[in-house]
Amino acid sequence: MKQRSLAPALRNLACAALLFASALFAPTAYAEKYASIVIDMDTHEVLHARNADEPRYPASLTKVMTLYMLFDALEAGEVTLDEPLMVSRYAANQAPSSLRLRPNTSITVRDAIGALVTKSANDVAVVVAERLGRTETRFAQLMTVKAQSLGLENTRFVNASGLPDNRQLSTARDLAILAEAMIVNHGASYHYFSNPRFSWAGKTYKNHNELLNTVDGVDGIKTGYTRASGFNLMTSAKRDNHRIIAIMLGGSTSKSRNAHVAALVEAAFDSYQIPEDPNNPGRNIEMAFSAFNGGTAPNLDAAAEPMLNGQRLSVATTAKAIKFKTLPAPEFDASDEDEAEVEEILVADAGPTADLEFEQGDATPTSFEGATVVIPAGRPAFTVSEYEARQFTQ
Repeated sequence: MKQRSLAPALRNLACAALLFASALFAPTAYAEKYASIVIDMDTHEVLHARNADEPRYPASLTKVMTLYMLFDALEAGEVTLDEPLMVSRYAANQAPSSLRLRPNTSITVRDAIGALVTKSANDVAVVVAERLGRTETRFAQLMTVKAQSLGLENTRFVNASGLPDNRQLSTARDLAILAEAMIVNHGASYHYFSNPRFSWAGKTYKNHNELLNTVDGVDGIKTGYTRASGFNLMTSAKRDNHRIIAIMLGGSTSKSRNAHVAALVEAAFDSYQIPEDPNNPGRNIEMAFSAFNGGTAPNLDAAAEPMLNGQRLSVATTAKAIKFKTLPAPEFDASDEDEAEVEEILVADAGPTADLEFEQGDATPTSFEGATVVIPAGRPAFTVSEYEARQFTQ
């Protein structure tokens, strides 16, 4: 086998170290908010992880799950790209970022996808939620059930947008699983996440994911920000025969977050260029990510930990009780506007959690990957536990 030279990879490592130093220590992330993970999507090997299982606020990365549910519905034939989605007064009243939709108007599914990916419109997220779940509350419950079925073991959704609520939590590892599920299960729709812009009502909105234009191989997927979460980024990149997923949560600015994630991406691809040492497995990963570990060797056992407790995403999980940690209630600060990406924040009701019954409504079939839900008219529908049983036993 031809030996590859270490020189190019080491030069890249030096650049990555400089990027990392300026991006992390100046300051990139709030210590109490920062989390990151990088995985090889083909092998599910964890190349890098820091606070990857600690609870964090997902902010608008929530919309990736909302879009996942919408793509499920499209594939099931429940909705079409040209179907108009009606805008309720509740949806129209959502805090920005929004399209400023007016009650009793409509937006097509196709435009809703574009608005969620690029503008990160909170009003559109609720429009989608009400179409698929009849209410945002019920839709969020369905999101949580779907997340659990995909292997997101420490994630809970209470809204479709990611607006602040201290009950809405996830982890960097769970969000990496979600990114992979999106790419694997909805590959035909993944291209939406690379759209550079979206036009609506005479205005054009630029995609907030700056890495699409600046980092080789990056082709998605979503940014997010609230004051409580910091600047978040879920991204994926492909070079040659390697695809990686990188998640960073808790950046202090969008620019420093972008630099940090760019350095993570470069380190991941550098690891493939460093020849493997059969006598020291994982040494190439250790070298590539040395700048992210304070110059010390990472925990190689943790670095080699496979996703989903050793099982691939395609392996079905079993239903079980969902336990969630709680974080301090999000704060509202009128000065939260940082850049175009920043979402204005409202403090959501952070009351106690419960296995609430879905609200009653008209008889409406709703399909999520083979699990057909019929909401009966005139009486309370099934509880989350009952839906969960159906979802996991299909």
